[in-house]
Amino acid sequence: MKAERQRNKAAFKAKVGLEALTGVKTVAEIALEYQVHPTQVSQWNRAILDRMPEVFEYGTAAQAQSFEREVARLEQKVGQLTMELDWLKKSPDNWGCKWSTPGVGVTCGRSGCAAAVRPFGG
Repeated sequence: MKAERQRNKAAFKAKVGLEALTGVKTVAEIALEYQVHPTQVSQWNRAILDRMPEVFEYGTAAQAQSFEREVARLEQKVGQLTMELDWLKKSPDNWGCKWSTPGVGVTCGRSGCAAAVRPFGG
């Protein structure tokens, strides 16, 4: 029967790799202590060394992509709302209300509705 493959968490790999990076113990000693193969210790050490500059960069690639997606989504929403506003400005009869006095409020023109909608704070 084949032994199940051991999966280590990122925090564990970082701990082992940093210990190898300090150089206090040999790779063999670290591997024996944490019960992993010496090659893995060396690979995790190399990964830490390779990715060290990323710690000091402004943001990560994932953050940049997330930011770009959010900007694109918001630009699409602004475009949609602009089109809706333009349509409403061109044809106020389509939405059933007429302006009573500019800046004062809107009087509803629907049948059976005598309510006046006032701006916030008015």
